[in-house]
Amino acid sequence: MALTTTPAGELGSTAPSFGLPGTDGKVWTLAQAQGPKGTLVMFICNHCPYVRAIADRIAEDTLALAGIGVGAIAIMPNDTRAYPEDGLDKMKVFAKTHRFAFPYVIDESQDVARAYGAVCTPDFFGYNARGELCYRGRLDASRTTLVKGARRDLLEAMRLVAETGAGPAEQIPSMGCSIKWRA
Repeated sequence: MALTTTPAGELGSTAPSFGLPGTDGKVWTLAQAQGPKGTLVMFICNHCPYVRAIADRIAEDTLALAGIGVGAIAIMPNDTRAYPEDGLDKMKVFAKTHRFAFPYVIDESQDVARAYGAVCTPDFFGYNARGELCYRGRLDASRTTLVKGARRDLLEAMRLVAETGAGPAEQIPSMGCSIKWRA
């Protein structure tokens, strides 16, 4: 596990489009995942202890965001040859276990992760209704263990994005395992 922190990101940049196979057997596009008030694109995986610690909170927060018009999609970017625990069959189990109500898709070529500039799992990209990047920060203060009562940075940021079309001025980078790039 190589600990990585996300860069700030180019706020205002537009979300790259994609079409990726999901755990539900469908091919998902960015357009299908978008909500009328914004979109959350997450890079996660099954084996990362940072993701495992917050998976249930991700499920809870994305349900709350869906209720205010923010769509969500999670992309698994890791090399599944080197990390078979991140393969599609295991993704299906992970999504069911954590009650994901959003599409969980696999980026086998890793082209989408590169287009977004994703560097770790978890890595969160919050877009407004116009598809402009407004948030590139953490879920909350949790790392490899869930911090009870932590300020919900991502949830609060995306609520702001849904209401105003802009993200918060202060954004704390996400931290997690580096993406496992194919050689």
